[in-house]
Amino acid sequence: MTATESSVPEAPPRLRAGATGTAAGIGAVLLLALAPFALDPATLNTLGRIVYFALLAASLGLLVGITGLPSLAHAGFFAVGAYTAGLVAKDVSALAVVALPAAVLAAGVAAAVTGWLTVRSRGIFFLMLTLAVGEIIFLLAESLQDVTGGSNGLFGIPVMEIVPGSDALTQPALRYWFVFAVFCIGFGVLWMIARSPFGLVLRGIHGNEERMRALGYSPRAYKFGAFCIAGAVAGLAGALLAAHQQGVTPADAAFGTAVVALVSVIIGGAGTLWGPCLGAAVVVIVRDEIGPSLGGHGPLLLGLVFVAAVYLLPGGIAGAAARVRRRPG
Repeated sequence: MTATESSVPEAPPRLRAGATGTAAGIGAVLLLALAPFALDPATLNTLGRIVYFALLAASLGLLVGITGLPSLAHAGFFAVGAYTAGLVAKDVSALAVVALPAAVLAAGVAAAVTGWLTVRSRGIFFLMLTLAVGEIIFLLAESLQDVTGGSNGLFGIPVMEIVPGSDALTQPALRYWFVFAVFCIGFGVLWMIARSPFGLVLRGIHGNEERMRALGYSPRAYKFGAFCIAGAVAGLAGALLAAHQQGVTPADAAFGTAVVALVSVIIGGAGTLWGPCLGAAVVVIVRDEIGPSLGGHGPLLLGLVFVAAVYLLPGGIAGAAARVRRRPG
């Protein structure tokens, strides 16, 4: 080895791991952006479902993995956003710049109204309260026949418009790009929050709430803020469902949806935001693509995948990837 070579310091393992993760993230975004050039409309439709469900899972990841709040109310806020976007598109304006902010606002308000009570509890009590919130929203979706369509759902949602009079989103590729672009915005907001001083306090609360209180922080206020932010982003994911599927049903607010979102976070890896997105992809593929071909045994397969992830991948997919990146050499 020459003197010049020996004078060049080797990058620290954490720095190398961070650079690898950044490169992988950029590569994933580019692949997803270029997907319409390689996929048929049916596969692109599935990928669109994965994208908006990934945003739901990432918003739940802000609560579960970063704040330490395992919520079962998230499907409710998801449905509030979906119904709001659908109703606004039908009765007010189909412009995306009108329907999507309305969905975010409605879901954020729903999270604020319910969150002031739920964040006062901990552990199993918090879980049960959020379950009750989700069930109330589900029952409202089923019972408000004149508003939501009841058990039949809300259908006939018009194609959303980027500009007035445009029907561009009737084309599968353009609709997918629209969903993916909004996903990037929503995920970017979550990413910035998770890495902001606010996000650092949330991680501190997750690690040791009493210590953060002793340092002068108000854990309840920070948890309430995280609950509202996560609920609002879940509403944005619901608006993408309405734009992509042009229909919403009470099943989107049901307990099953809340559980599947939580399973996505666990499979993907709590503590990160991109891990739940990978978990959402696994769940949608197993549940919607492989499951129907198994004669009704799709939920069993999903359960087996979940058990395997818990036992074989501590920390989920994200945890396994982090361990691989930290290996020397």
